[in-house]
Amino acid sequence: MQWKNGDTTNGQVVAGGNGQGNGLHQLDNPSDVLIDKETDSLIIFDRWNRRVVRWSRRSGTTQGEILIDNIDFAR
Repeated sequence: MQWKNGDTTNGQVVAGGNGQGNGLHQLDNPSDVLIDKETDSLIIFDRWNRRVVRWSRRSGTTQGEILIDNIDFAR
């Protein structure tokens, strides 16, 4: 979710929001998020899909881009 300055009730989904799954438009147990200010995007560790994805924060983004795939994470 992203909220505009001062508005704490009307958020906008900027990553996922399409139910749990493995499609590029979905996330499954995301656990860590970084903000990339240079590209205005979120870098998300999508744990159960074993990948790191980048989601643009710009309006109209419908899917993420895989940066790293097939990660073997510590349990």
